[in-house]
Amino acid sequence: MATRSRPRAYLLLARISNLPTVWTNVLAAYVIAGASRESLPIASIAASIFYIAGMFLNDAFDAPFDAKTRPDRPIPNGDVSRSEVFAIGSALMLAGAVLLLLLPNPLSALVWGIGLAVAIVFYDYQHKGRAFGPVVMGACRALVYCTAAAGAIGMITTPVAVAAIVMWIYIIALTWIAKTPGLGYLVPFLLAGICLVDAAMIATAGAPQLAIVAATGFVLTLAFQRVVPGT
Repeated sequence: MATRSRPRAYLLLARISNLPTVWTNVLAAYVIAGASRESLPIASIAASIFYIAGMFLNDAFDAPFDAKTRPDRPIPNGDVSRSEVFAIGSALMLAGAVLLLLLPNPLSALVWGIGLAVAIVFYDYQHKGRAFGPVVMGACRALVYCTAAAGAIGMITTPVAVAAIVMWIYIIALTWIAKTPGLGYLVPFLLAGICLVDAAMIATAGAPQLAIVAATGFVLTLAFQRVVPGT
């Protein structure tokens, strides 16, 4: 396969088509926590940076495996070096943590953010061939909820914890389905479906208009996947 441009390689590494699902995670956390939405943009950017960092590190750790099974990925294809991807992923992880300090409750946000970073790195490093991989991936999404809510109001309320667990279970189910032979065609829709789960929880929290906003993330994710694959 021909070498791609570096910007295109970065987009593929970042899997940016899935970012709307991160934004709706943060929106749901804020709505369910009853938080003021003034800091919502900062929290959304921080969560997006954590997500992209995790995607970069995932490809960096998986490079030997991808060389055998997915040679079209940016590293085995020769678009970028593995060391470069490790360096960018690590720098982004640090940038995401620093950005959390701009939230209304920076210490709480940073504590949960560190937990999120540890979960992401652990998943990226250990998930191949491990039965617990889906559980850790689900935990990463649950921790996005917790980090956003903690940064906004300084604590994790029971409704936020319940919502995080719901998302955790959804991601576990999604990951198991993705590993099931013959069901791979469902994965793009299930990834986009994260936004619909968020929308349902936002609606349950009494914000139907914002639930509609979150639901549009489903359409956006599917549209973005046509440009940059999300898997």
